[in-house]
Amino acid sequence: MHDSHPGTTLPQREPTLRVAAMPADANYTGDIFGGWLMGQVDVAGSIPAVHRAKGRVATVAVNSFVFKQPIFIGDLVSFYTRIVKTGTTSVTVDVEVYVQRNPSNPQCYKVTEATLTYVAVGEDRKPRPLPPEQE
Repeated sequence: MHDSHPGTTLPQREPTLRVAAMPADANYTGDIFGGWLMGQVDVAGSIPAVHRAKGRVATVAVNSFVFKQPIFIGDLVSFYTRIVKTGTTSVTVDVEVYVQRNPSNPQCYKVTEATLTYVAVGEDRKPRPLPPEQE
């Protein structure tokens, strides 16, 4: 993919989440664990879902998850999200993940694409309807 090569730039909007990949998040060869990344993607995706649901949500599906490039210790990892679909109780969110590495010779890579579905839940943790969208 073209956007997986150096020379990629970050999207021209604010990331939903940005975090540095740390040694505790990596295996002995310095590659960041896929599970760590999946957890961060879930956190990032839940942020717009919570705002749209105006309250608690639960992850109900990881519809797709593609690892395009590895992430290394020290990479600055940025998560960009957008709501792509809403249902009666559900919110589906696309998450794109980019890394910036090597500050002395900056490089940017798109490393992951994922789509997750969240359901709005009440205090009883049972599904509830999404509130109407505000204009």
